[in-house]
Amino acid sequence: MKTLLLSLAFACISLLGFSQDETGQTLTVTLENAKNDNGSLLFVLHSKDTFMKTGGVDSKTSKITNGKATITFENVKPGEYAVMVLHDENDNKRMDFESNGMPKESYGLSNNPRSFGPPRYEDAKFDVSDEDLSLALRF
Repeated sequence: MKTLLLSLAFACISLLGFSQDETGQTLTVTLENAKNDNGSLLFVLHSKDTFMKTGGVDSKTSKITNGKATITFENVKPGEYAVMVLHDENDNKRMDFESNGMPKESYGLSNNPRSFGPPRYEDAKFDVSDEDLSLALRF
């Protein structure tokens, strides 16, 4: 009986501890120039460690209306990030490539850099601090 009561007490204390977690900022991202409304847009929030390597810190999918879509990342902790967006025209949840390695589908990055090579984190990074943030991306 003592063990059961102690277990319940620890469970309640643990739940109260989690309720005091700090919340982060809201990051709103808009893409304004999709070439059509086919498929969907995949938005991925990356840290330096996840950029071009894994699925990112968080991701959102949005339908496109009149070439435009807006998503919101909630509770983004302060730090340095980059956003990548992919126009997944065939809704297969990945980027498709030509036989020569060039992307078949449009993609964009935060800060809207123009480059002739693989995306670079340094070109797309931005800081999240103590205020909500809005970004406008373009292909």
